[in-house]
Amino acid sequence: MNAFQKLGLDADLLKAIEDMGFETPSEVQEKSIPILLEQETDLVSLAQTGTGKTAAFGFPLIQKIDANSKKTQALILSPTRELCLQITNEIKNYSKYKKSLNVVAVYGGASITDQARSIERGAQIIVATPGRMQDMIRRKLANISSIGYCVLDEADEMLNMGFYEDIKDILSHTPKEKKTWLFSATMPKEVAKIAKKFMTNPVEITVGSKNMGTSNVSHEYYLVNHRNRYDALKRLADANPEIFSVIFCRTKRDTQKVAEKLIEDGYNAAALHGDLSQNQRDLVMKSFRSRQIQMLVATDVAARGIDVDDITHVINYQLPDEIETYTHRSGRTGRAGKNGVSMVIISKSEVRKIRTVEKIIQQKFEEKSIPDGKEICKTQLFHLANDIKKTEINHDIDPYLPSINEALEDFTKEELIKKFFSVEFTRFFNYYEKAPDLSAESAGGRPEVSEGNIRYFINIGSKDGFDWMSLKDFLKEQLNLGRDDVFKVDVKASFSFFNTDEQHTDLILKTFSEFNHNGRFINVEVTKDQKSDRGGRKRERGGGGGGRRNSKGFDDNKGGKFSGKRRSDRNDKKGPRKGSRNKNIENSVKRRRSKA
Repeated sequence: MNAFQKLGLDADLLKAIEDMGFETPSEVQEKSIPILLEQETDLVSLAQTGTGKTAAFGFPLIQKIDANSKKTQALILSPTRELCLQITNEIKNYSKYKKSLNVVAVYGGASITDQARSIERGAQIIVATPGRMQDMIRRKLANISSIGYCVLDEADEMLNMGFYEDIKDILSHTPKEKKTWLFSATMPKEVAKIAKKFMTNPVEITVGSKNMGTSNVSHEYYLVNHRNRYDALKRLADANPEIFSVIFCRTKRDTQKVAEKLIEDGYNAAALHGDLSQNQRDLVMKSFRSRQIQMLVATDVAARGIDVDDITHVINYQLPDEIETYTHRSGRTGRAGKNGVSMVIISKSEVRKIRTVEKIIQQKFEEKSIPDGKEICKTQLFHLANDIKKTEINHDIDPYLPSINEALEDFTKEELIKKFFSVEFTRFFNYYEKAPDLSAESAGGRPEVSEGNIRYFINIGSKDGFDWMSLKDFLKEQLNLGRDDVFKVDVKASFSFFNTDEQHTDLILKTFSEFNHNGRFINVEVTKDQKSDRGGRKRERGGGGGGRRNSKGFDDNKGGKFSGKRRSDRNDKKGPRKGSRNKNIENSVKRRRSKA
């Protein structure tokens, strides 16, 4: 007897379930389905992504719908186009033996007219993204005034994406007596607010603990210096030759940059972020699902709705700003009963964030070292051997074997094996032979305390529209630093100061060596007086890096905007800076020379 029969599902659904090969319901299905079938109630179900939530609400919904009526009876809201299409396809598969049941997907990036026609022909279930659904209601292309059921899927993600007002507006067009089923991976305050406002005495089901990570995922973190973050990523990929992964970055800029570098280095990679057109996104996801892309580099928003069961690793190239987002990231792997690994690459200052994440997901992280060159070479060698072992013989080469045998007859079996493996293996050996150790040292899992921190001068300030908070955010984004890596930000009228740990100095000076922002070259220098701002004030009065000297590029009469181009190419410590320099410095050099 199929275990789904015990849940009270009808024959048509059981037949479809059998066709799909489902044998045992997941925990969220086992807990949700009987309640939704037997009771007319609101429901809040908290379960991780990938635990079978679509079937948990899809099976009862299909069974409760009157397929003989063409009226819209149910609305399912989901955060992204990808998830909207995925839910639609799954509902269609579940209802394949209910011939009159029609499910229509409503989402942006496709013809709203075509979607309206599909609804007009009769759509008992609409699956929609909030923005497009609101547009349909506004244009009176969809009528949800008499639906019996509303499902909010991935509710926390919808709210994280700023859909609260949209959801509120959509629900205001639905009848009060409808039943609302809310499914979410986490239960932040915003989700609780939705439940309180739009639901009546909901039954709450929790699979695991609130915000807890799935038990199928192991969590690891790798401590590296910031400048080695990308090299660490490459090593983790090389140490896992079968990797099929999503790599998360905080910003679209980082996502594109990391993907481009991986492609340049010969990896099957692609970027997924909000600046891509819908057609580009579809092509990327099609390539990823068919495994033509092995490493998908994505932002959190763009990755919402990715539903691929075989992802082996999630790599957090940077930890998310919102710690709860980590739960969503790690939920992309370890799906459908399979095991997965969530890796985090962090700098020393971020170790305390790992402890915070551990409390939220109620699971421990294992600190691991970045694999060294010897480990990677060994792994790649055995991977190649296994590939050869599993390769099916192509007999089309048979006619050429006599000539091949003749060319290789002077070699022993052992020599042939060595030569064959050397062809594929040498590039790894040459690359990693003298590769340095990338793992940063830690003391008992705690970050080492830097011996000191460095104070910097930057030639932008309040006249350029910055306060201390926006300047801090700007610097973090340009430098890929953590929330606490930039501190003691002091914004003046036309220049500012900030501090970082000493380890970030090379990165900062390199990043801002020829940095152009909105047509303006931005210069960052280490201040001479590290103990106070006195060095900076000396600059303003005429020292070496001023804020008010028009000859350096500022124009106080124009609100501090840059009035001329200036390049500040950094040379080594012995040499001067190249490029156009201000007259004050040139004159001071001439004076020193004349005195000498």
